Amino acid sequence: MLEAVMVKRLRDYTLDFTISVKSGEIMSLMGLNGSGKSTALNIIAGLLEADTTTITLHGECLCRTEDDLDVPVEDRRIGYVLQNSAVFPHMTVRDNVAFGLRARRLGRPVVAERAALWMDHMHIGDLADVRAGNLSGGQKQRVALARALAIEPGLLMLDEPFTALDADSTQTVKDLTRRFVKKMQIPCIVVTHRVADSTEIGDRACVLCKGKKEWEGIPGEMPEICSVCRCA
Repeated sequence: MLEAVMVKRLRDYTLDFTISVKSGEIMSLMGLNGSGKSTALNIIAGLLEADTTTITLHGECLCRTEDDLDVPVEDRRIGYVLQNSAVFPHMTVRDNVAFGLRARRLGRPVVAERAALWMDHMHIGDLADVRAGNLSGGQKQRVALARALAIEPGLLMLDEPFTALDADSTQTVKDLTRRFVKKMQIPCIVVTHRVADSTEIGDRACVLCKGKKEWEGIPGEMPEICSVCRCA
C-alpha cells in the first residue's frame, strides 16, 4: 500500500495533496495541465523535493521531512513510465529492459533471465536485438513497462502513458498494466486526461485542481463537470 502526504509551494499555487493506493489497485489521477499531477508523482519518486512530506510504501517510510528522512531514488523500488516512454534509442530492446536490473548490480544470469521473462510477458521478445529508436510508439511503451516491472517494484506509476498511442496499442498497454498490477499486487497510479481511460483502467479515480483534491471515487461515478476545475 502507498500512503503519501505532500505540501509544496509552486509558482501559482501550493500543492497540498494526500493520496492512498492499495496493493493491487490502480488509481487514475486526473486534472488539467498544470494541476500538479506530474509534480505529485515526481515527489513520490524522489525526483522532486517537497516542503513537507511523508511517504510510506508497504509499511516502509521512504520520506519524512520532519525526521530528515529521504530514501534515494534508486532505493525506492518504484517503476516509473513517462509519457514519451523515455527508452534509450541507441540501445537494444534487451538492454533497455535490463537497464534497471544492471543498475541494481544483479548477476548477469539473473539479469538475462529476468529481462527475457519480461520481454516475453510484454510480447516484445522478437524485438530483443532491435534498437529502441526504431520501434513504434506502442512498442516503446511496452519496452518502458517491461523495464519498470522487471525490477519487481513496490509501486508502479505511469504519467500519461496513452497520449501518443493508437487505439490498439492503448488497449494493449492497459490490459498488460492491469494484468501485472493485479498479479504482482502492487499499488499503481496512472495519470491521464481522458475520462474513458480512467474508467477503463482505474479502480478508483482522483481529480486534482490547482494542487488540491477536487474529487475521489469510482471512475464511472465521476461528475460530468467538477465544480472548480471543469476537468472532467
